[in-house]
Amino acid sequence: MTARPAKGGGRRVAVPPERLNRWIDGFAARHGPFEATGSTTEVRLVARDGAVATFSVPFPPLRAGGRWVSSLVTHAQRRRVLGVVLVRMGGYAAGVFDGADLVASKVGSRLVQGRTAAGGWSQQRFARRRANQADKAFEAAADTVVRVVVPRLGELEGVVFGGDRKAVDALRADRRLAGVFDLETGPFLTVPDPRLAVLQASPEQFRAVTVHIAEPAEAPEHAPGLERAAGPE
Repeated sequence: MTARPAKGGGRRVAVPPERLNRWIDGFAARHGPFEATGSTTEVRLVARDGAVATFSVPFPPLRAGGRWVSSLVTHAQRRRVLGVVLVRMGGYAAGVFDGADLVASKVGSRLVQGRTAAGGWSQQRFARRRANQADKAFEAAADTVVRVVVPRLGELEGVVFGGDRKAVDALRADRRLAGVFDLETGPFLTVPDPRLAVLQASPEQFRAVTVHIAEPAEAPEHAPGLERAAGPE
């Protein structure tokens, strides 16, 4: 787990579901007892020394009934069947995961030439050729999603997208993928060119729980709109 500076202060870390209990125990050991508050999309721990840990709920909503910590851990660790679609210019991958296990997949690539600095008529002709190559690449990507993900839509709790946002958006007009985009869920995955190894590693991102940590000197006031736990868990 690598912590990164967060916009507005503090830092963010992605915690694997299997290590969530241990991470929370470590937070309590460092900062003292805490009060848990939450909502369907967020759980916040406010420690005695003023430190705050805010968890973004993966695949919301969270139904906690006031027991925010235990419910978050159970929710994060639950095994889900999810589709994953990764698209970049010229490369694509589609898969179905049962938990962290890849149970169906297909990857591929199509040539899309890079941009050119040439000018005049030659540049216009090159641009048309490149656009045609891109259209064929996106069509191949859509065909792959239709082959791998669409037949299993009835099993899926969501579909996670990643790669390049413009490339993903290029698939939205394909009517065959309407049901896939109806199940779109976060997070959007930042990945290199989609290859099988990249697809296989994607659960490290989409299953992780993002935590924003604010140390006592930088912690904000308790955020409104969060329900307090009835008592310690």
